[in-house]
Amino acid sequence: MFNNLNYKHLHYFWAVARAGSVTAAAQQLGMSAQTVSGQISRLEQSIGRALFTQQGRGLVLTEAGRMAQTYADRIFQLGEELQEMLADEQLDQTLRLSSGISDVLPKSIAYRLLQPALALPQRLRLHCTEGTFDQLLHELASHSLDVVLADRPAPAAGQQAMQSYLLARCPVMIFATPALAARYQAGFPHSLQRAPLLLPSRDNVLRAQLEHWLDERGIRPEIVGEFKDGALLQTFGEQGAGLFPAPAFSAADVTDNGRLHLLGKVEGVAEQYYAIANRRKLQHKAVQAMIQSALAT
Repeated sequence: MFNNLNYKHLHYFWAVARAGSVTAAAQQLGMSAQTVSGQISRLEQSIGRALFTQQGRGLVLTEAGRMAQTYADRIFQLGEELQEMLADEQLDQTLRLSSGISDVLPKSIAYRLLQPALALPQRLRLHCTEGTFDQLLHELASHSLDVVLADRPAPAAGQQAMQSYLLARCPVMIFATPALAARYQAGFPHSLQRAPLLLPSRDNVLRAQLEHWLDERGIRPEIVGEFKDGALLQTFGEQGAGLFPAPAFSAADVTDNGRLHLLGKVEGVAEQYYAIANRRKLQHKAVQAMIQSALAT
């Protein structure tokens, strides 16, 4: 075990790992290759593990080296962000919001949910991270994020530390290319019987609602595609691969591009969007702005 990590040595290692050779890294650092190599040797001695292995004339990362590079990437990226932040002349007048966006949220809706924060009179520096629901909640729990926007509230097990707020309910509609719309428009929704349909994947909250809506009406479409990513689902729909559902506050949000037509509204089905925050972060001005805007509508 080692007690103290020399970050200067770690930086030399990181430079070599990214450059691919000691010589290239030394040139970038403005140092001699011998000096850089010596610093990495000291790092390896202090941790008791080899970080590189020789392969032909080049160096290859060991498993320990690959792990070390992963952490070094994060460490020095944070260092660069810190330098950038401290160099900001308006630092004291800037409000920062680190927002996690669930990967199932449509990008246009994520923007709409964040608009109250963007409309604050105070200068805002927004940092958005996209990821899975579980991944984002983990980052929220570790205080890496201020808020998570998702299609579901935090699970009951996490309610003690986290608070969920319903920001919006968004209607769901069925869209298609003009050619498919002309074929399946009449008699909607029963015209969906055996119609080619694109659906979100089964881990999406909307999928179960759609299947229940279809079952209640005895409609059996032909499911021709399942997508985890909503933007990819819509792209396939725009190319005529099938009819598809999409949450939209207004049909024009989807049809304005002229490539799609509205078939009809999925009555009784809506997407719900939540802001999830640590209870300690609820006083964040940007988070409060989103919550207050939702309460006012």
